[in-house]
Amino acid sequence: MKKILGISAFYHDAAAALIADGQVIAAAQEERFTREKHTADFPVNAIAYCLEESGYSIDELDAIVFYDKPLLTFERLLETYYAFAPKGLISFLKAIPVWLNEKLFLKKQIYDGLKKVENYDKKKVNLLFTEHHLAHAASAFFASPHQKSAILTIDGVGEWCTASIGIGTHNNITFLKEMHFPHSVGLLYSAFTYFLGFKVNSGEYKLMGLAPYGNPDADETKQFVSLIKENLVTIHADGSIWLNQKFFNYATGLTMVVEKKWEQLFGFPKRAVEADLTQTHCNLALACQQLTEEIVLKMALEAKKLSGCDSLCLAGGVALNCVANGKLLRKKIFKNIYVQPAAGDAGGALGAALATHFIYFNQERNVENEGEDLMQNTYLGPYFSEKEIINMAKKTKATYQKANSIEELTDYIAQKIASGNIVGWFQDKMEFGPRALGNRSILADPRNKEMQKKLNLKIKYRESFRPFAPVVLAEDSANYFDLQVESPYMLMVAPLQEAKRLPLPSDYHSLPLWEKLYFQRSTIPAITHLDFSARIQTVKEAQNPKLWQLLQAFKKLTACSILINTSFNVRGEPIVMTPFDAYRCFRSTDMDVLVIENYIFEKKEQPDWQNKEKWLVQFKSD
Repeated sequence: MKKILGISAFYHDAAAALIADGQVIAAAQEERFTREKHTADFPVNAIAYCLEESGYSIDELDAIVFYDKPLLTFERLLETYYAFAPKGLISFLKAIPVWLNEKLFLKKQIYDGLKKVENYDKKKVNLLFTEHHLAHAASAFFASPHQKSAILTIDGVGEWCTASIGIGTHNNITFLKEMHFPHSVGLLYSAFTYFLGFKVNSGEYKLMGLAPYGNPDADETKQFVSLIKENLVTIHADGSIWLNQKFFNYATGLTMVVEKKWEQLFGFPKRAVEADLTQTHCNLALACQQLTEEIVLKMALEAKKLSGCDSLCLAGGVALNCVANGKLLRKKIFKNIYVQPAAGDAGGALGAALATHFIYFNQERNVENEGEDLMQNTYLGPYFSEKEIINMAKKTKATYQKANSIEELTDYIAQKIASGNIVGWFQDKMEFGPRALGNRSILADPRNKEMQKKLNLKIKYRESFRPFAPVVLAEDSANYFDLQVESPYMLMVAPLQEAKRLPLPSDYHSLPLWEKLYFQRSTIPAITHLDFSARIQTVKEAQNPKLWQLLQAFKKLTACSILINTSFNVRGEPIVMTPFDAYRCFRSTDMDVLVIENYIFEKKEQPDWQNKEKWLVQFKSD
């Protein structure tokens, strides 16, 4: 039985994952422990957790594998500076000392980091390095339920590779085609993220959320698409792209774009952080999103042509663009599409471990249950005991009540949500990856037309344009959404069914941005985006019994099988991990109720909640 620890670190989204005999034992991001969002620090805490969860020591591991090959990355850095010289001198002088002092000697960095976890015998450590896009490809294919599949990886950049098409068969991955730096779909998207005033490597999903506010019929949007294609990017038939480096600064500079050239091209300056958004910003975001979707679809068609497979596995940061994923699904190029839920660099830790197990150690791979992956619904992080919950309550002097059963708990919480309350929902093991999928979630009523505004401004403390995702009973999903497959990882966007939509005024797209934002578009307005879409999470009882039971209770009470599900955190912080993290977030926001396992914390005076008849009568009278 091979025991392998995978590590990602030193760039962004540091993480660790441990597998044994090809099964995922534990995986976690370092940010959840240190509370520094997207931290690049060596994942000391995440590794310690994985070892504790598995019961193994470092000396017992068959391999420790890093998700990137630093010497190849350094080669790319040097060759890029040489090719662009003398341009980029300031960036060169900043970057090279960091590499010479830290990243070039990555083995020592890893050995030193492991010492902080526990004492070990260095002679027993089998330290390996896998290429970045192989780690991405392995994270998707080897975790997937498919014996054979096309594989598409798209991100900013690994060593040289920025996108790849491959084929996975049994326990092997073969790459068929690659795209290389400086031409990159991920960096193109990040360039627009930067120009529109959001933070690179974390704000890309904000751009995706802003895009539907653009007017697809506006001359300005169409003009932006033309300008981008004529000046910034050439899109080839196979989905590969060529980026005009005269307009970009990421290769050798300290910013993503040459701002003066972009300002001259688009006719407005780079948006300052936190500055007001205009319709022009929205239209540019939409143009960028449309081009990204065009590129992804062409890459998928090329992957189909080269591989001949019926299934596709996706990974890399661009695979988190759930709007593009939804469009790809509806094109029906492939019968099956599997997206690694931790598609970004954090998932590279898992992919590195899986690649080592199946390729380096040549272990057999048998997919027994088609449809079931290795991800255990992403619930791979820490779990906290009743003792730890009670200790938190004692230290914070928090008052609470305890439900005697899951039925008692979910009946009560369903009523609280239906009455307009916002609930922090903390259960079982923490999710691995960027999405909260019902174990570290904030839940609310999607029928409430004020809820999107309240959640954004009073709970999340974030931009009010940001949409919220629905979690829906899998068996009822088709009643609400035009989605023909399950979406357990919230990685597919799909349209709302026509029957749930409300009519729009004829001048809807010409309305001011904020009027469009708060116009009621459906019977479930809080999760309906401007284009009648939603980023959907479907839940079956076997996937998350507690969340499924809560949805059933809410459905029984309201005839609605949907809840808003957003990550349990505030802007700028990672998703909560511990009961203390959850309680602190609860107390510092306008959240009404906190549930940790069967323990209920409320800010207002708590009613005799165990008297079910009493509070049901109260709810009906409200």
